[in-house]
Amino acid sequence: MITTILVGSALALTQAWAPTGLPETTMPDTIDRRDVAFAEIATGQADRAITRLEQLLVQQPDDPALLINLGAALLGRGDLARAAEAYRRAAASPDRYPLELADGSWLDSRTAARRALRALEGRQLAAR
Repeated sequence: MITTILVGSALALTQAWAPTGLPETTMPDTIDRRDVAFAEIATGQADRAITRLEQLLVQQPDDPALLINLGAALLGRGDLARAAEAYRRAAASPDRYPLELADGSWLDSRTAARRALRALEGRQLAAR
């Protein structure tokens, strides 16, 4: 599956289903699009994105794409603690698949979640 997700303040990703352990430049064979509130996040509608993502997470509580986007939306609203928790949940999710970055490269969902968390933690340190 392919799912558009936004991580942090500037890293846009898309999720795709494929076997884990692929090199970061390998594109999966099958791609399906689905809603992960990307448009809302990209246009600064954090509250709308959070509402939509929380609804989707009821049925898919471990989905890394939804959790990463929830983190991005919470970050957009300034809720850094909850954003970090969403990124941690995504990194620890039993679900795992490659994500397509905005530049067309591919990245494992756990790696993407960890990068988002590191970027958030760096932002928090810089603000102190």
